[in-house]
Amino acid sequence: MTDDETQQASYSLETIQTTMQIGPYKLANNLVLAPMAGITDRPYRQLCKKFGAGMAVSEMVSSNSLLWGSKKTLRRADHEGETEPRSVQIAGADPRLMAEAARHNADQGAQIIDINMGCPAKKVCNVMAGSALLQHEALVKDILEAVVAAVDIPVTLKIRTGWDPSNRNGVNIARIAEQSGIQALAVHGRTRACAYRGEAEYDTIARIKQAISIPVIANGDIKTPEQAKYVLDYTGADGIMIGRAAQGRPWIFNIIKHYLDTGERLEDPPIRVIRDIMLGHLEQLYAFYGEYIGVRVARKHISWYSKGQPSGAVFRQIVNQTGDTTQQLQLTREFFDRLAEAVEIAA
Repeated sequence: MTDDETQQASYSLETIQTTMQIGPYKLANNLVLAPMAGITDRPYRQLCKKFGAGMAVSEMVSSNSLLWGSKKTLRRADHEGETEPRSVQIAGADPRLMAEAARHNADQGAQIIDINMGCPAKKVCNVMAGSALLQHEALVKDILEAVVAAVDIPVTLKIRTGWDPSNRNGVNIARIAEQSGIQALAVHGRTRACAYRGEAEYDTIARIKQAISIPVIANGDIKTPEQAKYVLDYTGADGIMIGRAAQGRPWIFNIIKHYLDTGERLEDPPIRVIRDIMLGHLEQLYAFYGEYIGVRVARKHISWYSKGQPSGAVFRQIVNQTGDTTQQLQLTREFFDRLAEAVEIAA
C-alpha cells in the first residue's frame, strides 16, 4: 500500500459502536446523509457511507407511477451493492399514490421508506408536496397512516419546523408522526418560508425531541464537528443529518464521528488524498451514468471538491468545457497535483 493509500484508509469508516436504530436496522452510528435531489445518487451514498455516514437516504422519488419507468427514476432507485439499510425517499400529496409508491419501492429493494415533507422547492410545494404539506395536518396524518399500512418495513419522515416563522407546528406534526407509526423523524431547523436563508434554529427541534419517543434526527447548518456536538447536546436529538456540508467533503462524517468519540478534531485529508477520493468518485459516476451524463453530473462535484482552492475558479472554467471523461479526469488530476506540489514546496 502506498503512503497515499494508507492516508486515505485512515479517513475511512472504522469500527464504531451502534448508536441509533430504525426498526430492525442498527445503524453504524448516528450520522445520516440527507437526501438531496441530483446529488445523493448511489455513487455518492456509497462514498459517504465509506467515510463515516451511518445511513444515506436516496434522492426523492415521485409518487407519480407514470415516472417510475423513466431512466432518472430507475437510477434513483438503484441500490445495487449498497451497504444496508437502503432508505428511499418518496414525495407526493395523495395518500393512495404515496402508499402505492411505498409498496413499489419496497418491492424494488428499499428497506426503509422515507417521506418527504421537508423540501421547500417551489416545483415540489406547488403540487402540495414536500414542506407545503405542513399546512394541512389532517392530510399529513392520512398520508403517514396510508404509507405505514402499505408496507412491512420501517417508515421515516423528514419535515421542517413549520411553514413560516409564525407557524412552527413541528411539534404537532411530530406527534401525528409518532401516532401514525413513523419510526424516526428528521427535522430541518428552518420553516418552509425560510427555504435555506438565515440560520437554522434548534429550539423547535428540542421541543420535538421532548414531545415524542421515536428517534429524532436534527438537520440544518451542521458544518463542523463542534457544531454537531452542540446541536446534539442542545436538542437532545438522537442523531444528526448532514446535507450541504458534505458536498465535496464526504469525509466530514468521519471527522464528526471522531470528534464525538474522542473530543479530538481530525484535519481534512491531504490534497493528494482528496485527489484520489475525487478521481475515484468521478470514475464511479461515469460507470453509473455513462459518459455523456456522467461528465455533466461530475462537474458539480468537481466544483465542490475544488471550492476554496487557489486558482479554483479558473480551473472550473476550463474543466467545465470538456465533455470527455478522459480529459475531465486528466485536467482534474493535474490541477490537484499542482496544488499538492505547492503545499509540499511551502512545507
